[in-house]
Amino acid sequence: MNRINAPKEINKNLVILHFTVFIWGFTGILGALISISAVSLVWYRVLIAAVTLFLYFKFNKTTFRVNRDTFFRLILTGALVGGHWILFFASIKLSTVPVTLVCLSSITLFTAIFEPLINKTRISRLEIFAGTLIIAGIILIFKFETQYTKGIITGLISAVFASLFSIINSRQVKKHQAPVIAFYELTGAFFWITIYLIFTSGFNSTMRLSNSDIGYLLILGTICTSLAYVAGVSVMRELSAFRVALITNLEPVYGILLSFVFFRDMNKMTIGFWVGALIILSTILLYPVTRKHIYRRRNSDQPA
Repeated sequence: MNRINAPKEINKNLVILHFTVFIWGFTGILGALISISAVSLVWYRVLIAAVTLFLYFKFNKTTFRVNRDTFFRLILTGALVGGHWILFFASIKLSTVPVTLVCLSSITLFTAIFEPLINKTRISRLEIFAGTLIIAGIILIFKFETQYTKGIITGLISAVFASLFSIINSRQVKKHQAPVIAFYELTGAFFWITIYLIFTSGFNSTMRLSNSDIGYLLILGTICTSLAYVAGVSVMRELSAFRVALITNLEPVYGILLSFVFFRDMNKMTIGFWVGALIILSTILLYPVTRKHIYRRRNSDQPA
């Protein structure tokens, strides 16, 4: 890709990512509406998503074969994906949609730490600072929303898993197509959750679905998972894992707005919640501006 087309591709991917994050914001609403447990919910979700992608490959006559090493690597990554979603929906059921979505914003700090360690690159002080500000927002929320302690802890662990598989995918997408990565990782998530349900006798009446559950799960599995997951992975060809994690922090904005529309629970949050959320969202908006300013300043300081 030449330099002229690069900014256009980046802007295109940013638009795709923002749209994807909006869809992810809607998953919290669906998670609150679906009546079954978090584990059962994610099992159905990844099953529907994997089948949807398989039908996509067959309909378009697209090959999705990978070598053995890649197969096992993606299947193992699926364990992180499944764990992330289970903990995400468990956090919603232990707290509220807005609290869970804001906890997910800690992905930024985790990515700022893990990405350089995994890729063996230099740690960015700006990224650490941005991530620390977001954690400060999380602490404010934690301090003032103590009745949701279990939900907040669960949400933070979910964010760790999301950070790890995002970094892994940012490397895999340079070698394989996004739909192929998504298919094997979602299949892996389905496999590991199935193993867990077998050993815990999880296939019982708690997995029975109502008519509304079926409708919500179909939306969750197709649009909010297979489509959104492929889109979220594909943008990593041009955007770093940290940039993706940073923009993903807009999910609380979309999620809180959607939560207000569906549940009218915006007023349930205390002042501490909103101050913490404001710190997080301000960091997201100011980071790219600060990064661009530092880049220009470094270039201007270089001798001609």
